[in-house]
Amino acid sequence: LFDLVTFIKDTCLRLQQLQCHFTWDLKKDEVDLENLSTRLQAHIQLQLGQHGAVTRYLQDQPEEALSLLNQSEETILEWYGDESERRLIVTYGDMAWLKYHTRDYTQSQSYCQRYTTGSSTSLLPEVYGEKAWTYLKFSWSSLSKAIDCFRKALEVQTRDSEWNAGYAIALFRTEQVSEESLAMKQLRFALEISPDDAVLQSMLAVKLGSYKKYEEAEDLLNKALKTDPDNPHVSRYIGKYFRNQYRLDESIDMLERALKRADQSPFIHHQLALCYKRKKIAEQSRKPFSNQSTHRHAAYLKVLLHFNKHNSKLNPALLLHRRGAVLEASLHSLP
Repeated sequence: LFDLVTFIKDTCLRLQQLQCHFTWDLKKDEVDLENLSTRLQAHIQLQLGQHGAVTRYLQDQPEEALSLLNQSEETILEWYGDESERRLIVTYGDMAWLKYHTRDYTQSQSYCQRYTTGSSTSLLPEVYGEKAWTYLKFSWSSLSKAIDCFRKALEVQTRDSEWNAGYAIALFRTEQVSEESLAMKQLRFALEISPDDAVLQSMLAVKLGSYKKYEEAEDLLNKALKTDPDNPHVSRYIGKYFRNQYRLDESIDMLERALKRADQSPFIHHQLALCYKRKKIAEQSRKPFSNQSTHRHAAYLKVLLHFNKHNSKLNPALLLHRRGAVLEASLHSLP
């Protein structure tokens, strides 16, 4: 019994030194786990990576979490071959923790021993990269941590396409319109490395639109649509670009297209709600008894019925917000 207790304590101490999702202080109360799982599942379907194991664990689904980790291991081995060892550090750390929490202490210790524990202040770029993506996807409040980790990874491997793209996305999400846009600069650099990345093209177009560089933005939109027309991330950013330019019908068309591939995306539904709310504001400036107002009102009600019918599984708080925006639009357009 004494030996077992000592073994478990030693394993626990070893686990605390690992760099993985279980040691990165990911706070359960800072994120809607169901929405996060939905977004990560879309990423898995698009082969953009798998970061959902810790989410499943926090949802009390350890078997599902282990299955995702096994999938992640297989994917990394397939993609990176001889360079897989450094990429698997975080995956094996997660497996060690998961085995510990399910009281499989022997397997936990085995995963702990698969690599040596490095300094917590000087990590491998692969670990910084994985840590950055995790912070980027887990919570809005973690974006500053994501930016810091991407920078540290890129200090070592300056032209890594994946980390440059992630760094650009993190800057894009946090930056306000300013005289000098770091996000725009990083998006351009990321596109130099990955010139056919349609998501980056559509994101840069949104930024360019904010600075009234419409000709270059439209050129990028056309390229993105030719390169990856069915990618919901491309459609949603193009939809956002059109909404920012008050091209609301085009925006709605793009967002509806995106919903066909990602029908549970809170971001897309929220963007649709904003479009219809903006339509309401436009209607208020017109004559209240016009035929066009009647047609618009019918359209608003149609959209609300669509939301009620198809999206009952969305996060309730977001669903209420989105329904409220569309209902407000429809009611205020009444003559």
